[in-house]
Amino acid sequence: MGIAKLTDQNTIVPESKYARIERERRYLLQDLPEGLTRADPHVQITDNYITGTRLRLRKVRDPRTNKWTVKFTQKFASNPGNLSDTVITNTYLNAAEYQVLSVFEANEIRKNRYPFDWEGRKFTIDMFLGDLFGLVLAEVSFESDAELASFPEPPFAIAEVTNNELFTGGKLCDLTFEDIRDEITRSRPLVQKS
Repeated sequence: MGIAKLTDQNTIVPESKYARIERERRYLLQDLPEGLTRADPHVQITDNYITGTRLRLRKVRDPRTNKWTVKFTQKFASNPGNLSDTVITNTYLNAAEYQVLSVFEANEIRKNRYPFDWEGRKFTIDMFLGDLFGLVLAEVSFESDAELASFPEPPFAIAEVTNNELFTGGKLCDLTFEDIRDEITRSRPLVQKS
């Protein structure tokens, strides 16, 4: 493992082959984009954010095969003012390891994740379930900061919410759709689509 550096916010940023930078933009959607239906192939995700940490346990199930993937993740923005660049570290778990870690107090988010291609880009569309039912977010990843900076907002988005901390998993796990309704309403007039 490389030497970790301490940022001015006292956050340790690992310089390691195990952690990677994830560059992404996040968009608020009214519903699934045209051409995508709830019956289309998707995975079911359950995230449990461990209270008071930057850690989550994620279970991913493919309903077509009933195959499960479970991982333990740390994800955080090394610069709190720029949520498009995050440091992410994943450890894949077996069922027994997941069971041991699941004893920690956590806040759950459930969602269905759909792959979606637009203009040569691969998006993930998250349709939230449970307390966040009604929230739909799209994410798209980039290899470089230049790619990220030059990407235009897709026409199926209501608004970009990349740097709105309210729309990050660590915040959403404490909220309901009713809690974020005002923020969604404020975002809609910014970009009126016909």
